[in-house]
Amino acid sequence: SAEGAIIVAAADSRGMVSCQDGLEVDTLLALKASGGSVIDYPSGAGIVTGDRDAIIDVPCDIWIPAARPDVIREDNLDRLQAAMVVSGANIAVTAEAEKQLHAKGVLCIPDFIANAGGVICAAMEYQGASERAALQAIEEKLSNNVQTILEISRREGCLPREAAVDMAMQRVRKAMQLRRWSLF
Repeated sequence: SAEGAIIVAAADSRGMVSCQDGLEVDTLLALKASGGSVIDYPSGAGIVTGDRDAIIDVPCDIWIPAARPDVIREDNLDRLQAAMVVSGANIAVTAEAEKQLHAKGVLCIPDFIANAGGVICAAMEYQGASERAALQAIEEKLSNNVQTILEISRREGCLPREAAVDMAMQRVRKAMQLRRWSLF
């Protein structure tokens, strides 16, 4: 990627492709743009294709479920070989699986923190901001929010999701007080 990350796997509704040496993002994007699937990725040394659910078996540093809910569950979490899960999709990790992953030392960034970029971008667009300003705001807000919830999680000994919910509730209460709105 542009930031130096190595994409080692991708999945869609038809299957998954992986390569520990990395996949070419431009090739993946071209396949999808032409109506193809990631399983149509050109074969070569180290290229593995398979069923879409097999993507959980691919070793990686950061695993990003970004399409469907309940992708990581109690029945498959032991197959996950990642140090971090960043939920791009809503409810990508079940509540019980998230607790078990936390106990195993796997860091899970909650969906409503990780995938907030769309809402931030829409708000910036509504205000007439440029694309560059929107991307900067997304990077800043997401980075700050992740750092904040991780600090709270470590300090309080709670799940990052619990820290995120608490942070969100405090912010909503503060905004309502500023507007003199009642909770009910």
